[in-house]
Amino acid sequence: MKILKFMTIIGVLTMLSSCAGHSLDYYKGTTPKADIKEYFNGPIQAWGIVQDWRGRVVRRFDISLVGEWNGDTGTLTEDFSYYDGEKQRRVWTITKLPDGTYEGTASDIIDKATGQGEGNAVRWAYVMDLPVGDTSYRIRFDDWMWVMNDGVLINRSYLKKFGVTVSELTIFMKKQ
Repeated sequence: MKILKFMTIIGVLTMLSSCAGHSLDYYKGTTPKADIKEYFNGPIQAWGIVQDWRGRVVRRFDISLVGEWNGDTGTLTEDFSYYDGEKQRRVWTITKLPDGTYEGTASDIIDKATGQGEGNAVRWAYVMDLPVGDTSYRIRFDDWMWVMNDGVLINRSYLKKFGVTVSELTIFMKKQ
């Protein structure tokens, strides 16, 4: 019985370590280069879906974004139009730090978002109190963005509770 318990623990730990994710270092030297200040400057159109833990699409939305920078401080305004009729606006203040990383704040973000890029990839992490129906859940967002050719950016977000992915978000963006 102890062997079975031990093997189960080893199996779970192996599975968790394989799901730990990958590093930005993997993207060193890839192009086109991801530059948050450059990409999130001016108007952008975007389209997205939210998938539940089973992979089912539970929400669809369009986003109009406009970014403006003054030196190393930018404002990114996101206007969401959900297919169920809900509208939402999020206004980010993003700061490029001297070491090349980024910090961001918005009214519904807990503390600060942090981000950094390498090659064509950007990783952005933050915590949000996410409203669902009549309740709210504190969710950790692990955002991965990849700059593509022709002004396209693909964003995959893994929404986690207690370290477990409970939902995924996919957004396709196109600079206007």
